[in-house]
Amino acid sequence: MQLESIEVTYFRNLSGKISWGPHLNIIAGSNGQGKTNWLEAIYLLARSKSFRTQRLQETIAFGQPSATVSGIVSSGEAIKRELHVALHGNTKSLLVNGKRETAARYLTNLQVFSFTADDLEVVRGNPEARRRFLDRGVASLFPTYLQTVADYTRVIKQKNKLLQTANERQFSTEQTWDLLAPWNDQLIALANKIHRARTDYIERLNATLEKRLFDQKDVIARYISHLEGKGDLADYETLLRYRLALRVNAELAAGHSLLGPHRDDVEILLDNREIRVFGSSGQQRSTLLLLDLAAISLYNSWHDDHPVFIIDDVDAELDEKRIRDLLEYLEGRTQTFITTSKRSHVEGFLSRANLYEIAGGRVGNDISEPDAIPMAPGFV
Repeated sequence: MQLESIEVTYFRNLSGKISWGPHLNIIAGSNGQGKTNWLEAIYLLARSKSFRTQRLQETIAFGQPSATVSGIVSSGEAIKRELHVALHGNTKSLLVNGKRETAARYLTNLQVFSFTADDLEVVRGNPEARRRFLDRGVASLFPTYLQTVADYTRVIKQKNKLLQTANERQFSTEQTWDLLAPWNDQLIALANKIHRARTDYIERLNATLEKRLFDQKDVIARYISHLEGKGDLADYETLLRYRLALRVNAELAAGHSLLGPHRDDVEILLDNREIRVFGSSGQQRSTLLLLDLAAISLYNSWHDDHPVFIIDDVDAELDEKRIRDLLEYLEGRTQTFITTSKRSHVEGFLSRANLYEIAGGRVGNDISEPDAIPMAPGFV
């Protein structure tokens, strides 16, 4: 797939339309001009959310009631789709070729992988960031998995409400168990699907890691179930049902669910040491890139298609050698968008890239830097 163009109205400080190249697209400019905003617009068009904020109204230009992001996506030579995201306050509407679409169906139209400062939470932060990374990867191969996760989240929320009620009314163990039984049945079935999908994806990811790329030869990811050491994980449903019965009083006292894959984690190891704790900043960045590239490779081999890869502030997050190694690896593998304020770091790739100079949220022809080169054709 390829994102051919994108057009925005009242999205942050952006305006206008850009037509993109099929391979490497370099978005350059001084800090504060809107480079990252263009990547955010691409991300929003693909995932219907921002990688910078959960409050979508924050992306609407000041004083405006709404914003839109539209784009043309092509697959092969003949298939083209127009994607459109409209933001009204904190609500959104999604359209494909002018027709409203459900989120689950909309998200299958443009697959994007990202490397941003926030994504570094996967190797530095809490388990929730790693679970999100894993679930995005599974969903890139099996789009219906998104519905499984949504159903599981709904069941957990309902179960938590019931546990709070049972706690407040001082229900007995038997009363609580009877109250939770139908929800636990749903939880067990959905949790089993999630557990199997995640463990399968981790195995595929490890088998695909290009460990030689950044000399990270001993990187491995391991799925850590919160039920590990509690019984036979091969019979996950039976084990979870047993633990739910055993822990009903603990859940009642806590007032929320204590068991399920929403409590799981991914352990990322370098040289058998947890990179979150012992890895240097450079090792953490390189490892996240390896995980991203493995996810891209898995997507490509599964769908026989190329996703989109966005890399924000590449010169701040990576040194020149890693940038060179990364861009050489990506060449011909995916449509890539990177932002940079130091074009010297990507100088060797300028002749084979599309360069977009951003000023005031727009692509402009007034390039004041002495080393400026002509911009690639094909944008407004």
